[in-house]
Amino acid sequence: MTVDTISHPGKPAKDELVPSRYAVRVGEIEVLVISDGVLPLPTTMLAHNADPAVRAAWLNDMFLPPDAFDWSLNVVVVHSGEQTILIDAGLGLDPNLNLPRAGQLIKRLEAAGIDLASVTDVVLTHMHMDHIGGLLVDGVKDRLRPDLRIHVAAAEVKFWEAPDFTHVSMPPGFPDALRLAAKRFAKEYGSQLRLFDDEYEVAPGVVVHRTGGHTPGHSVVRLASGGDRLTFAGDAVFTVGFDHPDWFNGFEHDPEEAARVRIRLLQELAATGEQLVATHLPFPSVGRVAVDGDAFRWVPAFWDY
Repeated sequence: MTVDTISHPGKPAKDELVPSRYAVRVGEIEVLVISDGVLPLPTTMLAHNADPAVRAAWLNDMFLPPDAFDWSLNVVVVHSGEQTILIDAGLGLDPNLNLPRAGQLIKRLEAAGIDLASVTDVVLTHMHMDHIGGLLVDGVKDRLRPDLRIHVAAAEVKFWEAPDFTHVSMPPGFPDALRLAAKRFAKEYGSQLRLFDDEYEVAPGVVVHRTGGHTPGHSVVRLASGGDRLTFAGDAVFTVGFDHPDWFNGFEHDPEEAARVRIRLLQELAATGEQLVATHLPFPSVGRVAVDGDAFRWVPAFWDY
């Protein structure tokens, strides 16, 4: 996999009306952001601790609909040295949730010319189903390498043995779907899990750090090479989190800690000027963070063709 070959692997599918992959280079590390589609959710999910009028005003200021918001689903493929690393695996295809615009990862990997058998490592920022579901799609496991290594925080695996949903604010059906997906994933891929406590170097310049907050084992992945840096923040940062980093997202299992993690991370990214990619920022989700008074400002990257 090279930036040149994945940037122009062939003609897009006829039904693909928007771009779904974007290549970035971080020093000698090659990065490909791939859209897994979008996940429509109620806007209360953005901030269930916010005043409804203030939340509505933010949506209006962003020219977003008041009731339902399309969350982007972004996955990253990293090539460092001899390793090809998939960071998160998208939503997959859960027929009980009726989410036809999500779960696009596998076909988009194929469209980008990436063979599943070439993936040497998977890093999971956490085990919510929109980060592991792509590996649960029928037939996918058979196409993966038998020696595939799946890196995830030990605290995350422990949490899903008896998950606590007392502080979340999710639509009906989601807690059960999350439990079932995590249980199935642990059963199918348990022998390939490589657990770490707080930090682990997956490949040269590719380090995963546990942050906690969103889930106890939630992690971010930091890329560094040749003076360039990029952080894949998973679910530590959401679109509304720049203007209102103290708003609680409905999927956060410890929302107060998640807010503290988000603020620390945004402060660090603003100080270093490094690039940021996150699961639920609008595709391609590549940009930087600036301080804006008591909050922050998202600065999208200019697309490089």
